[in-house]
Amino acid sequence: MKEREEQQVVKKRAGFFRSLVGRFEGFREGTLILIIIFICVVMSFASPYFLTWQNIKAMLLSFSTEGIVVVGMTIMLVVGGIDLSVGSVMCLAMVVAGKLFLLGMNPWLASLVALVVSGLIGAIMGLFVTRLGLSYFITSLAFMGIARGACFVITQGTPLSLFTLPKEFKFVGQGTIYGVPFVIVIFLVIVLISDYLTRQSTVMRKVFYTGSSEKAAIFSGIKVSKIKIGVTVLCSSLTGLAGIIFMSKFGAATPGFGIGLELTAIAAAVIGGASLTGGVGTVFGSILGIGLLAIVTSSMILLDVSVYWQDLIKGCILLGAVSLDHIRHAHKK
Repeated sequence: MKEREEQQVVKKRAGFFRSLVGRFEGFREGTLILIIIFICVVMSFASPYFLTWQNIKAMLLSFSTEGIVVVGMTIMLVVGGIDLSVGSVMCLAMVVAGKLFLLGMNPWLASLVALVVSGLIGAIMGLFVTRLGLSYFITSLAFMGIARGACFVITQGTPLSLFTLPKEFKFVGQGTIYGVPFVIVIFLVIVLISDYLTRQSTVMRKVFYTGSSEKAAIFSGIKVSKIKIGVTVLCSSLTGLAGIIFMSKFGAATPGFGIGLELTAIAAAVIGGASLTGGVGTVFGSILGIGLLAIVTSSMILLDVSVYWQDLIKGCILLGAVSLDHIRHAHKK
């Protein structure tokens, strides 16, 4: 009797363990979490500075502002698009707000104008895609050059020094709350809200439907054009917000700022599970993706790996993520 009871207990425990593992494996971000934990464990032995609060805070700061852009890029990929102009639009928001401030405008009002400009760029891109039938790739590529060119025209190629910004405005990028940088607080709030909405809101379901099958979405009565324009406006607006935070953080607006940001944002989203074919992706997964890139970068710095290797390694990680995404979709077909 005792042996049977013991066997039943063992079976129950094994069944519980298998179900727990099955749920974790079914969790979209489970693999990424395991990879991040593995790297953190290895690096804790490789460097005594890796798991210190100072290094963790530095990593969070390194991708918090860029993470806001990643949120917008994720939703853009879900709807079946891509935005190559995020780096240029972020820089343009900085330059517009900085220039207006130097001309005597209140920094908060100048920032609002910059956000409106960013949103308008998104709306125009959306109109080119929906009305003229241009692809997201070509449209955003064109606006990447237009926005970057506007930055150089406004600044004449000279960085804008904004050290006279008021303390209240600088607090956005430099302040802390109970020892936690305010930038991280803003980032977490945006991530939590956007992740909840992407999983629960009716509007975001329409975004997923549009990205999965545009024709099916149209037959279902979804106004696809409005969805696409709304997503491009959201992506550009979040990018503009990131530019304002950067301006507050560094007290300057440089016309060459943000170059290569599109690579980081796309890499983070794809690594986090978003598909380049649309219809798939989560904000939480994308944040894990950019967190993984930040951990890899921090690890290379602590291990004295040359900075010239960083972009190469990020590119390889992106290539691997895109390849896995392609294989996964080919297998489904």
